[in-house]
Amino acid sequence: MTLEAFAPSQPLTLGVELELQLLSTHDYDLTPYAADMLRLMRQHHPDLPGTVVPEMTRSMIEISTGICQDGADALAQLTQIRNALVACADKLNIAIAGGGTHPFQQWHERRIYEKERFHQLSKLYGYLTKQFTIFGQHVHIGCPDADAALLMLHRMSRYIPHCIALSASSPFVQGQDTAFDSARLNSVFAFPLSGRAPCVLTWAEFGQYFNKMTATGVVQGMKDFYWDIRPKPEFGTIEIRVFDTPLSIERAAALAAYVQALGAWLLDTQPFTPCEDDYLVYTFNRFQACRFGLEGVYVDPANGAHLSLAEHILRTMDTIAPYAHSDFSLLRTSVEQRHNDAHWLRECQAHTPLLGEVSRQAALRFRQVPPMQP
Repeated sequence: MTLEAFAPSQPLTLGVELELQLLSTHDYDLTPYAADMLRLMRQHHPDLPGTVVPEMTRSMIEISTGICQDGADALAQLTQIRNALVACADKLNIAIAGGGTHPFQQWHERRIYEKERFHQLSKLYGYLTKQFTIFGQHVHIGCPDADAALLMLHRMSRYIPHCIALSASSPFVQGQDTAFDSARLNSVFAFPLSGRAPCVLTWAEFGQYFNKMTATGVVQGMKDFYWDIRPKPEFGTIEIRVFDTPLSIERAAALAAYVQALGAWLLDTQPFTPCEDDYLVYTFNRFQACRFGLEGVYVDPANGAHLSLAEHILRTMDTIAPYAHSDFSLLRTSVEQRHNDAHWLRECQAHTPLLGEVSRQAALRFRQVPPMQP
């Protein structure tokens, strides 16, 4: 198999994907209603933008927008899809929530969705496949050409800790507080083709790498790479994959707007030439963002300076503000208050010992019902 050509796309256009939890309204554990949800969505809402598709296990679905011009466009599309999902969920007496992990589900109870690729992955990865019942947001950003896409990918890698800390919403796993803001990414890191893309800067070089990987038989196509950022040649985009699914579509759209502004700045200023040394502190910075969220430490790969991740995000927001196509002030307020969705979930848990109630509150937040009062 050879690497497909990089399709033309309008630079800086966006696409947003969200993996969502399907919850029983009896105990707010995960419930295997994906097939029923998809059936109702096809019957009652066939003309929505984007798609609604199954995910690895039967208690998950993935929604995606169509091509969006900016974060406001993404929010408008996500709102239509969210409202349709909530209406269908009500018919089934289930609930829908964001969040990067379900707080107390047990992985061994999950069932693989009936799709050939998912069963192939289950045979290959064993129990890891069911443990992949985790929930992320992916943001696609259009690039002018293949070489520009690789340059943006590697320039964007310096800001992966931003994406993790701003979206972190997975503090709980199997009934325990993990002490991580984003425990979800620990599950992703278990896969052998996860992590970072190789530091090649032209599509020709990337094609050589791809051919070597397919020659080994380890890789059949781009979907086999679980990298934090990967090219998506059929869309003409790069795809950032480290976000936890936020608890609200408003935050999901703001994250897309932030990525778009960052991409516009990177395309316009070409602020640095990526190199392998950029990745010397990549895993350290990634860990800090996962473990401590906005309270983490950021090591600047350019000069080795240490500063708080929140401060680095705020400085970056100041830099890219002139390039913003739509508002992401929701995120700035979050950074200033050092308060992300992981903190919100912990605050809910502090008011009740029942993690089922935390899941219920998350489902109410997804559908825009005011949260409980302390």
